[in-house]
Amino acid sequence: MGCCLRQLQLFSTCMAFSLGASVGTWKGAIGNWSMFIWCFCFVLTLLILIVELCGLEGHFPFSWDNFLITCNCYSALLCLSASIIYPIIYIQFFSNSHDWDRTIISTAFSCIAFVAYAMDVTWARAQPNMITGYMATVPGLLKGLETVVACVIFVFLSNTSLYLHQPALEWCVAVYSICFVLSSVAILLNLGKCDSRPSIPFSVFQVVLTLLSVLLYTTALLLWPLYQFNEELGRQLQRSSDVNCSSGISTSVCIWDQQLAVVSLTAINLLIYVTDLVFSTHLNFNSG
Repeated sequence: MGCCLRQLQLFSTCMAFSLGASVGTWKGAIGNWSMFIWCFCFVLTLLILIVELCGLEGHFPFSWDNFLITCNCYSALLCLSASIIYPIIYIQFFSNSHDWDRTIISTAFSCIAFVAYAMDVTWARAQPNMITGYMATVPGLLKGLETVVACVIFVFLSNTSLYLHQPALEWCVAVYSICFVLSSVAILLNLGKCDSRPSIPFSVFQVVLTLLSVLLYTTALLLWPLYQFNEELGRQLQRSSDVNCSSGISTSVCIWDQQLAVVSLTAINLLIYVTDLVFSTHLNFNSG
């Protein structure tokens, strides 16, 4: 079962990458993100398959099963993000082009890759005597989602004109970076089994970090739209005000759409952090 899923993962990510490359989607930031995901997942899965076929799992100084579940969970989350943002941008760009069909098929293969990775995680967890990795738990998935959504935000922030020379917007970028680092550190500490070393209970430490992230993201959700869609600050209030949004087929996202995307993703990530906070607090009180 595992080998069949690996082959499906390799085939689907390879097809998504190849079809995306054939229509030139690497020319824009969103295309670069999607192409990176498919290429990264393909290479990672290929290395895992080679290790398993050669029987080298026991030669690594860490739990192979835990590593495998972590890789599959992150690959599933990454392919899910590509399956959502890639068609939103590129299907409309190529709606009147002969490349439209290949864009649709590339999206379909990305969705298949997501399902294949998710099935791999589900199948691994169903095995008897299987030690569930941190990333396959609800807290781990929430932390993974937080980092993946933050990465998508960074993709839209690759256009530095969105926030430079405006301290409030630079603060928002700092919030995204700080919270990304905090979530990444929490994941690494859990994966490294370092959760019992701090002088205070690690579960409490995680709740504090998550609460801090919720507060920081709340400020970003308030400041970003305030300073991006304020006519008094020289910003466009409506999409029609941005001439780039109404121009012909392009492989780049116009400024107004980038601003709106960051607002939407900030709200989504804030919701994930709030869910994480509620779930972590609930677990902490129950265990106490």
